[in-house]
Amino acid sequence: MTGDKPMDKMKGLLLLPLLLTLAFVLSLPYGVADSNTCSASVLQARRFFDQENSKLRERYHAEYSAAYAYNTNVTEDNRRAMIAVYAESAKQNKLLAEAVKAGEYDESEDAQIRRQARMLQDLGADALNASDYLELKNAISQMQSNYATTTVCSYTNRTDCSLTLEPHIQERLSNSRDPAELAWYWREWYDKAGTPMRENFATYVRLTRKAAHLNNYRSYADYWVHFYEDTDFERQLDATYKALLPFYRQIHGYVRYRLRQHYGPDVVPAEGNIPMHLLGNMWAQSWNDVIDLFTPYPEKPFVDVKSEMERQEYSVQKLFQLGDQFFQSLGMRALPPTFWNASVLERPLDREVICHASAWDFYQDSDVRIKMCTEVDTHYLYVVHHELGHIQYYLQYEQQPAVFRGAPNPGFHEAVGDVIALSVMSAKHLKSIGLTSNGRLDEKSRINELFKQALSKIVFLPFGYTMDKYRYAVFRNELDENQWNCGFWQMRSEFGGVEPPMMRTDTDFDPPAKYHIDADVEYLRYFAAHIFQFQFHKALCRLAGQYVPGDSRQTLDNCDIFGSKKAGEAFKTFLSAGNSKHWKEVLEELTGETEMDPAALLEYFDPLYQWLKLENSRLGVPLGWNETNKIPSSCCGAFST
Repeated sequence: MTGDKPMDKMKGLLLLPLLLTLAFVLSLPYGVADSNTCSASVLQARRFFDQENSKLRERYHAEYSAAYAYNTNVTEDNRRAMIAVYAESAKQNKLLAEAVKAGEYDESEDAQIRRQARMLQDLGADALNASDYLELKNAISQMQSNYATTTVCSYTNRTDCSLTLEPHIQERLSNSRDPAELAWYWREWYDKAGTPMRENFATYVRLTRKAAHLNNYRSYADYWVHFYEDTDFERQLDATYKALLPFYRQIHGYVRYRLRQHYGPDVVPAEGNIPMHLLGNMWAQSWNDVIDLFTPYPEKPFVDVKSEMERQEYSVQKLFQLGDQFFQSLGMRALPPTFWNASVLERPLDREVICHASAWDFYQDSDVRIKMCTEVDTHYLYVVHHELGHIQYYLQYEQQPAVFRGAPNPGFHEAVGDVIALSVMSAKHLKSIGLTSNGRLDEKSRINELFKQALSKIVFLPFGYTMDKYRYAVFRNELDENQWNCGFWQMRSEFGGVEPPMMRTDTDFDPPAKYHIDADVEYLRYFAAHIFQFQFHKALCRLAGQYVPGDSRQTLDNCDIFGSKKAGEAFKTFLSAGNSKHWKEVLEELTGETEMDPAALLEYFDPLYQWLKLENSRLGVPLGWNETNKIPSSCCGAFST
């Protein structure tokens, strides 16, 4: 047995610090190891942020627990309890922002420290003083409560005023073909869910403006836009809308022409706005619930998923199990037991709930949940996969510090579930799960299915664009308060060619009849998501070997990535980064692109676009629309894009 040589001992002693440093670097969170790890100031900053992120997780857990209790049991006690938790959390967040500023962490040599410091100093409404904060939260929660508890009177029995938006009103909007009945329910909802909330909305506008100024933003619109980390993003938004407008005009013209054939010229104008109560949705943000009125090839039946699910005795639980199986097939995480035990997946009969579907991250032990009033039909098959996309995002980035547990671009979170749903709703996948017998459509059936998708995917875009263009104008004080209502309808007309069924004046106030306006939810994320999801879809389909450009048998609209571990691995990498990197960086890693680009969406729908141009030309369909006559002529002028 021989001993070590003296030189070997010396080499070992010299290597020991290097090996210890390397081990420390390799143990750091993603994105940190490329910084100067030897600096004492960086090490101190990491310790500080580790401690504060731990406290932040606890605060987020308390906030979401209180909010979930309120959302799943809408009572005044729960509303007050939720606001109290928010108020205490706001106080602690303000103290943290002050400590971050005092520590000058935003000047750190470590990029990840600088990113955390910048994000934690962005206080939003938490920057308000305690009194203003409580007033703002009360205004928002009262709008939410009104939305959740609004009921309307029956058209056929005016003494029965117990009808809720879902399922009662939506059922009539989908199935009634009586314009008078549809107008009745439209007015009932907007008069009760919207107009009474004007004062709360005014309070909300006043205090969010104050919060924006305290955060050094010119307006609350600018505060919202900054989350996209791109000073050019508003211009990109406008350019994307304009790029999609020719396709939308073809859909709009065709639908208006066919509605006029059905309802007659007294109800639907030849060249004007489409009366929105005829379109099957309270906000006319999707039109596919009345597709029977304007199916391109009515002799070709649609894939009847709902009746097949009923025949197979599908349950709500089964819908969520299918979604869980899809993500697991990609090599992603199974839904944890807490999801099944603590989620509210159907409308409870013993209490009021906010039925608007939402996914929840409780920042503790993989506790993720969904709250929605699910029914077994085609729409909810889609929504279930969308919401489970949020859930999978939460699970994939939960190893990140609390401040990075989010999407780097608000549109990414919304797009993740939708990109999975694009595969799920393909004929190929529906056949694989036994919901249809035909996994490949003939050309006429393909046009029908693309048209049906376009009535939600493309039709949504002018609506999504308007929602925040309107609020930007309000937040930036570009609309006088006495024009808040007519300005809203002028934008709906100008950007989307739809209008209310009757005259609306400034004694009405209609924007709060939409949940996201009540709940202070920035809406550009949904517009962006409708673009990004097709960019994601194209990249994942290519990785899964399901898409080849120019191959008529491997097209984007019949791609199913189910079971592709290669696509799943790329998607996991994308999701697990959370908000630790700029969105353009993670987008490029997945797709090779760095901008929001509608090219993939337009490629997906191109067969339909070409068909519509030919069909509208053949029928002599007029395109475009005039100004609405359902608002006072004294309303504001045209809005620019």
